[in-house]
Amino acid sequence: MSIFIQQIINGLSIGSIYALMAVGYSLVYSILNFSNFAHGGVIMLGAYFGLYAVTLVGGLPFLGALAVAALLAGLVAVALEKIAYRPLRKRNAPSLYFIISAMGASIFLENLVIVTIGPTFRTYPQMFSAAPIALGNVTISRIDVLMFAIAAISLAVLMFIIEKTKVGLAIRACSFNTKASNLMGVNVNRVIFIIFLLGGMLAGVAGMLFGMRYTVYPQIGVITNKSFIAAVFGGLGSLPGAVVGSLLLGIIETFGAGYIASTYRDLIAFSLLIIILVIRPSGLMGRVTEDKA
Repeated sequence: MSIFIQQIINGLSIGSIYALMAVGYSLVYSILNFSNFAHGGVIMLGAYFGLYAVTLVGGLPFLGALAVAALLAGLVAVALEKIAYRPLRKRNAPSLYFIISAMGASIFLENLVIVTIGPTFRTYPQMFSAAPIALGNVTISRIDVLMFAIAAISLAVLMFIIEKTKVGLAIRACSFNTKASNLMGVNVNRVIFIIFLLGGMLAGVAGMLFGMRYTVYPQIGVITNKSFIAAVFGGLGSLPGAVVGSLLLGIIETFGAGYIASTYRDLIAFSLLIIILVIRPSGLMGRVTEDKA
């Protein structure tokens, strides 16, 4: 029984990071109807921003470094929207063009880091005690508790913004119908700016937490393949669906690795994606729409 509980805890920990990444996909998809594959590059930069905030200029404390990583990653996401996507929006380009542009931006960011910083794997300095928290026969890493707590707080703040503020109302209106929202006086460009900023900030938080838990390297953005699967699993365009899908994916992965073999982790994830696309393309909590890719 203790092993079962341990796997649940491990799954919730990594699933919470997937959730921070997946909501960025869902935010952009809900408005612009395309999958922002450059999101992985923003997460990767967030990990580097946090690392240098901790190690350079005397070293910031954890919360200060987390704020720096979130803010800088948010600004990078906004810059990507302005450079890579806004010209396409002005020309009413098909969704495929946005996807190609996003993939190009992702490759550009990855290679920019390789050229300027280098491909070397880097690790965060130890910022918290390595001693685990023991609850009977179950042990919980302090970094896992931190990851889950910060992810939960970040997602709760995001949901409050979406559900309880005027900005959130504008975002929900644009996700339903962008053209009608524009006719009703909603500044669509400002809404898009806000969703990229929010998604980028969450990506920065996720990148720093993931880098602290594992290592930092230019290809770290490939982890967003899992968050994309989680977003599809929960339902692209649905923020609650992205969170639920991420937590379920994390739990399924850890159970597969713990009870079968760790080498099957990716196989399980991508098999899940295929099954969901075949059985329920809209995901667990998504709605059926047209012309979304």
